[in-house]
Amino acid sequence: MKIVIIGAGSASFGRGVLADCFQEEARSLPDLELGLVDTDPQALATMAAFAERLRDDTGSAVRLTSFTDRRQALPGADYVITAVAVQRMELWEQDFRVPHAHGVEHILGENGGPGALFHALRSYHLILPLCRDLEELCPEALLLNFTNPEARVLHAILHLTQVRAIGLCHGVFGLESLASRLTDLPLEDLEVTSAGLNHVFCALSIKDKRTGREWLPELLRRVQEDETVEVPPLYREMARIYNVLSYPSDDHIGEYFSFGTDFHGRKWSYGLESRQVTAPAPGTPESLAQRFLGGRATAEEALQPSGEVALPVICALQQAEPVRVSAVNLLNAGPLIANLPEHAAVEVPALVSSQGIEPLAVGALPEGWAAHLRTQVAIIGLLTEAYRTRSKQLLLQALLLDPCMHSVRGARSLLEDMLALQAAYLPEFT
Repeated sequence: MKIVIIGAGSASFGRGVLADCFQEEARSLPDLELGLVDTDPQALATMAAFAERLRDDTGSAVRLTSFTDRRQALPGADYVITAVAVQRMELWEQDFRVPHAHGVEHILGENGGPGALFHALRSYHLILPLCRDLEELCPEALLLNFTNPEARVLHAILHLTQVRAIGLCHGVFGLESLASRLTDLPLEDLEVTSAGLNHVFCALSIKDKRTGREWLPELLRRVQEDETVEVPPLYREMARIYNVLSYPSDDHIGEYFSFGTDFHGRKWSYGLESRQVTAPAPGTPESLAQRFLGGRATAEEALQPSGEVALPVICALQQAEPVRVSAVNLLNAGPLIANLPEHAAVEVPALVSSQGIEPLAVGALPEGWAAHLRTQVAIIGLLTEAYRTRSKQLLLQALLLDPCMHSVRGARSLLEDMLALQAAYLPEFT
């Protein structure tokens, strides 16, 4: 088997997925080749050295290659894992602050809201050419995407390319952890069924696997009524208004609603207004991979699992016995979610085995919640078509459909401003 990891030089993503590979391969993937790809030669060299050291320390037989040119890595790939971005923090700050300068009140500016439109366009610029290479060099490979904004990126992949692709995200684990805390049951005893769009899903069932008890009604009531239950304020309000338990992170769910800032505030959590500016410490902060290579971290620390499910999904695809995966993003064919369009890229549980990935049809979401999600599906559809046709008019329509956008003049000026500021990363619209 050959797995190609694109974005492997990332200090967090690359380290985590490599640790997962060396944890899993001895059990399920005994004949494995890993191809590491990153456009940053120095970051790639560090991660390649990190992988070689892990291989030696674990006694693994994994074969390792590394390339700055993905086309050299892709031939023969069975699986391709992607998590890519350029100038992530600097451009993300523009995604958040520039809409504010044009009168937009929004949260985070990453996966929903006006800022996410530009984040998505930059991700299309990276991911869609990559998909063309997959079509040519490894057309049977399965792409496992982590690149955000997940729902927008995956929709474009599924509608503009022939690549076999799914999207993966750890967001649902926050809901599972909350359910475990509120029920005092270990995670392994709970089966949580949630569905919706990435980062804006809701629980449909929270079941005790041992007894069959359905916990959702009681947990929903406690979140709605019991102020001693510790949940974020917007999360509680959503439970009260829509009768849903969603991703327990106000910044993520708040991106999709015009009133999110009423509860979360208007600060950018990653900006200087949200943190103390301390005196600079001597030296450059080291990543875990660098500390491990320098003998300042143990193999046990370096092998900490990522918490993501790419490797568990790949391993499950090699086994006859189905494994239930809490959340997989894919096309709403069927439909899997009855009151969302079939062309949407949705997030649902799935059974994974050597027979393939079998998404579970979950029926309808609560209608008030689904109505908000249908607006997001419409925005995503317009954005995909805007990219396909290079249409600024469709970009403007997508902006004006966003719940956080309240001014035609503001939307026009924001669009022109951002396309000029990020011209180097959005050549399709310059």
